[in-house]
Amino acid sequence: MKLSVIVPVYNMAADGKLEYCLDSLIGQTIEEYEIIAVDDCSTDRSLEILRAYEARYPEKMRVIASPVNRRQGGAKNLGLAASKGEWIGFIDSDDWVTPDYYEKLLKAAEEADADMAGCDYHLTHEHSMKIGQVVPNNRPEQAGILDHDKYASLILDGGSLVVKIYRRRIIMEYPNRFPEGIFYEDNAISNSWMLRARSFAYLQEPLYYYYQHRDSTVHTITRQRCEDRMEAARIMVREAKEFGFFEEYREEIESSFTTLFYVNTLFSYMVGKGPRSYGFVKAMGKEMRETFPHFRKNRYYTERVHEEERRLIELHMKSTLYFMLYYKLLWTYRGICKALRKG
Repeated sequence: MKLSVIVPVYNMAADGKLEYCLDSLIGQTIEEYEIIAVDDCSTDRSLEILRAYEARYPEKMRVIASPVNRRQGGAKNLGLAASKGEWIGFIDSDDWVTPDYYEKLLKAAEEADADMAGCDYHLTHEHSMKIGQVVPNNRPEQAGILDHDKYASLILDGGSLVVKIYRRRIIMEYPNRFPEGIFYEDNAISNSWMLRARSFAYLQEPLYYYYQHRDSTVHTITRQRCEDRMEAARIMVREAKEFGFFEEYREEIESSFTTLFYVNTLFSYMVGKGPRSYGFVKAMGKEMRETFPHFRKNRYYTERVHEEERRLIELHMKSTLYFMLYYKLLWTYRGICKALRKG
């Protein structure tokens, strides 16, 4: 079997999302591949839809029904355990790909003798194959035979895990799998996979369609989502230590942790709806200081954290109370100014 495509599915029956994804996979231009769709205990018609596709395309489609909800990481792990392909890819069940997506990635990977291949993607708000906003998932200088500098660059800017395929050995010959029960599971383990690859093939061509809608993980800000992102960052650091690349890439890992655990989480939490927890915001700053005491001296910090965010972080590091009060006043003031401009 050349390729296994793993599709975690949870409540994607509405608006034809799941069918659009599956149709794009069924119509791939390669011959030897399998689609492993894992229903994560959906409460809508998702499993019914999957079973219908399995009955219609038994040579391509396999369905696994998880008896309990394990989140995307758990569903992906079930798919990995059942996979047979020399190459492994993932796709979110509300996204879709061009008909030649896997053909082009496999060709690029095999021509370069690479262990990992990827491309760019579209951001789109509609179910169509029209070209939307193109987003580079990686950069050309990150591709080729991987050395220290390229590994460091991939830790900082690895791009999306689902917009890549991986040679089976760099996943299955190691014990770590996706964390279960949390969102942001890709962030937790993607560094470990990339640093096992000897070569990376990259196509500057948007072949993956990333569907933007209100239920997307990245558009849903809750306390639990913030905690999940923080846990993913902790796992990322633990994996770096476990697999022996923490010291060599300490600055890059520190920078990635700062962004994932702290900067993105802090400011997304502060703009969310409902009351903000003083204890949660204080604990976040405390753990950041304990994990990487000198994170503000990291050589990537100034270039990767916005100037205004750096000023707010300085205030947070001194006083959580003052930070939260100032932040509330700042956004109230900006809201008033915006309303006045509209008026």
